Amino acid sequence: MSRKSISRRGFLTATLAAGSTAPLVLPALARQYQGSEPWTPDVAMAPERATPAPAKFFSPEERTFIEAAVDRLIPKDEWPSATEAGVAHFLDGQLAGAFGRAESWYMQGPWEKGEDSQGFQSRLAPAPLYRAAIKAIDDHCGEKYGGRKFADLSSSDQDDVLKGLEKGDVKLKGVDAKTFFTMLLQNTIEGFFSDPVHGGNKDMVGWKMIGFPGARYDYRPYISKHNQKLDIEPVSVAGVDSFGAGTPSK
Repeated sequence: MSRKSISRRGFLTATLAAGSTAPLVLPALARQYQGSEPWTPDVAMAPERATPAPAKFFSPEERTFIEAAVDRLIPKDEWPSATEAGVAHFLDGQLAGAFGRAESWYMQGPWEKGEDSQGFQSRLAPAPLYRAAIKAIDDHCGEKYGGRKFADLSSSDQDDVLKGLEKGDVKLKGVDAKTFFTMLLQNTIEGFFSDPVHGGNKDMVGWKMIGFPGARYDYRPYISKHNQKLDIEPVSVAGVDSFGAGTPSK
């Protein structure tokens, strides 16, 4: 397939579609709440929403790299870029938390080289992996591009660096280039399409782009409407998006 035949935005959308399975849809039966406790919508178990805040993980230099890198993975076109959609904010929060520390992962030895099919094999948890990789990439760029860091390069040179990381042609000191690129791409897609309560997908632009209506309370009116576009605004699990905009859930 030629490079011109599919856009990066189309690739991301196709990636989501390929990674999903079509569930068996059965008739949904409504349940009536009974009991003595009153029930108020949008109150019980309301999720804590991520809001713009000072950086929790990235240094200013690391944040500059991340914004430049994710905006080459999801550049601005008729839709916002990754940074405009809050992906850098999403990554900062994730790396400062349990994901960055790999709290639920097995991170002990033995340290033998694994197969690509076995997934993540680094000794480094995501947070130190990001930190080491960003420094190593900027060092690589400095050696190859006359002292300039990744964020200072032209868009075409940035693309060349990212392609080299993806293929493993760029050799980094202390970190595997392909391992980092795979995680960066995956996390960028997650930040663009995850629920806004996690800090990305600002104004639910990712959901609007693919026509995903979000976490609405009741889909029964739409169950029998196959292959029809749902012209309804998406809703976060918080009722609105994480930055205060959006439509309250009904």
